[in-house]
Amino acid sequence: MIYLDYQATTPMADEAFAAMIPWLKDGFANPHSAHKAGRAAAAAVEFARMQVAALLPKGGKVIFTSGATEALNLAIKGARYNHMAHSVIEHAAVIDTMDNAGHGGPISPIAVNADGLVDISTIASGADLVAIMHVNNEIGVIQPISDLADHVHQNNALLLCDAVQSYGRIVIPEGPDMIAISAHKIYGPKGIGALWVKDGVNLEAVQHGGGQEQGLRSGTLSPALCAGFGAAAQLAGEKMADDAAHVGALWARAVDLFQGWSINGSVNERYHGNLNIRRDGLDVARLMSDVRDIMFSAGSACASGSGRPSHVLSALGLEEGEAKSSIRLGFGRYNVMQEIEDAAAQIIAAADAQIL
Repeated sequence: MIYLDYQATTPMADEAFAAMIPWLKDGFANPHSAHKAGRAAAAAVEFARMQVAALLPKGGKVIFTSGATEALNLAIKGARYNHMAHSVIEHAAVIDTMDNAGHGGPISPIAVNADGLVDISTIASGADLVAIMHVNNEIGVIQPISDLADHVHQNNALLLCDAVQSYGRIVIPEGPDMIAISAHKIYGPKGIGALWVKDGVNLEAVQHGGGQEQGLRSGTLSPALCAGFGAAAQLAGEKMADDAAHVGALWARAVDLFQGWSINGSVNERYHGNLNIRRDGLDVARLMSDVRDIMFSAGSACASGSGRPSHVLSALGLEEGEAKSSIRLGFGRYNVMQEIEDAAAQIIAAADAQIL
């Protein structure tokens, strides 16, 4: 098997797994208990919180959640916004949550150009919450978040940033008021994420109960998941430069091998662990069946199987046939060059057999 679906999830780092083991077995105490074992578990949670926060802007707090989807729900539903706006290429966790937030106010779309970069002129001036993701999960395009934050703040609005695909991979810029992240995208465990909230931003709880997580998120925290997240974050910080150089080399080789295929989204403003490409006339479902030992995506893993063309690719101006003839290859820390070369050879051969 060759795994090229790093935008969907990543293999767990040995260091993250090792950090979890003590809290899965002997350190099983509830971190919200007052006794000695509980305090030890709570200390592990707080240490992990510091590790996660180290890769985020200063002047805010980290609230652990079950994942980025819950974090985004807390950000969107946790305050009474009158007018919300989001880029048209946001993840469904933003778009659907805004649609179902029940605030009753308007929700304005923010357009992107053919490269997938936000058109700042289409940000509604009356919006008080604006959601723009840092790195797009389907096409890897990097938005100029600091500049966008300045524009949003000039209109007295808050900026919510989905940084799931950028956290631990590239530096998170200053500017956002809330940032959603997830552990399993940075070689950590599934089932845990976080919402970073800038000092001075007030939210209300949307999940009620014991109020364990700073009064905003109820439920018993898992010290094991927190520890795994923290270890993955620390490792990501330590290896960020090496990881970037590695995926850059893989990207350059993949682009060279897939000459003649079209790249979807900006080539320059892009995270290089994401290669979204298309070839006219390609039957992607058949391709995935023909090269079933290569793990890649026909688009976002969260929407695959729906039969609908990607809303992200459609927003770039691609026609339905172009969007449906696109594939996403995602690579990262644990891929080697030979895997890229072998996968490209098999994918291109299978595509040639279809089309030529």
